[in-house]
Amino acid sequence: MTALLAGGVAIAGSPIFVRLSEVGPMATAFWRVALALIPLVAWSWLGKDASADRRPERFSDYALLILPGVFLALDLGAWHLSLTMTSVANATLLANLAPVFVTLASWALFRSPVSRIFMAGLVTAIAGVIVLKGGPRALAGGDLLGDGIAVFAAMFYAGYILAIGKLRSRFSTNRIANWSTASAALCILPMALLAEPSLLPPTGFGWAMLFGLAFICHAGGQVAITYALAYLAPAFSSLTLLIQPVLAAVLAWVLLSEPVGIMQATGGAIVLIGILIARRG
Repeated sequence: MTALLAGGVAIAGSPIFVRLSEVGPMATAFWRVALALIPLVAWSWLGKDASADRRPERFSDYALLILPGVFLALDLGAWHLSLTMTSVANATLLANLAPVFVTLASWALFRSPVSRIFMAGLVTAIAGVIVLKGGPRALAGGDLLGDGIAVFAAMFYAGYILAIGKLRSRFSTNRIANWSTASAALCILPMALLAEPSLLPPTGFGWAMLFGLAFICHAGGQVAITYALAYLAPAFSSLTLLIQPVLAAVLAWVLLSEPVGIMQATGGAIVLIGILIARRG
């Protein structure tokens, strides 16, 4: 649980780094995963314990290790595209519907039991995100196609969480993180080359933002989440990660001077209450 919350805190900083990035959204997404390979590979070399890790043996093993990265690349691509087509409130809210899809898929594909208490917590947390983003009225200014793409981003992130959850019973955190990050970078690179005029930031500050996004948010946050999924159910884990928009609002208030009003504070409190309810289920 501590690792999951730490991962949520680390990932919550990603909107700040993306906002301050000097390259386009697709290029930022590429560098997020590409640069993250530096600490991930270094950690594997320095702390590798062959006796504690299972090596992939068949083609299906390699395919399963690549699958989370494909889902992550599609999630990041759809998320950034939706931001250019619909309102920020719509894109953020709809992309945070991932716990709904994780819960539905866990029940439909794996017959994972879903208690009424957990469902009550899920509904409460989603309601909190809606309040956090300004209430239902904030959703009126979006574009229908952009909204649909944001929903697809939530579905792809749900697939990422479920794929990681299944892999953790077979492979180590390091192996999953390296394979999924590398495959995500390879998938995003063509999209970045087609969508962006340049992949390289012009200043040292721009590179610092990309390294912060890669090292803190991805290498730190995603590895912590991958570790936690060996011990926690994917449905509850994805719900707990709804703490991200709450923390992102706080960070934007502290670092970008974006005010946090009564509605945002109320929404954040509702999200936390929903997570506590779901924890009991």
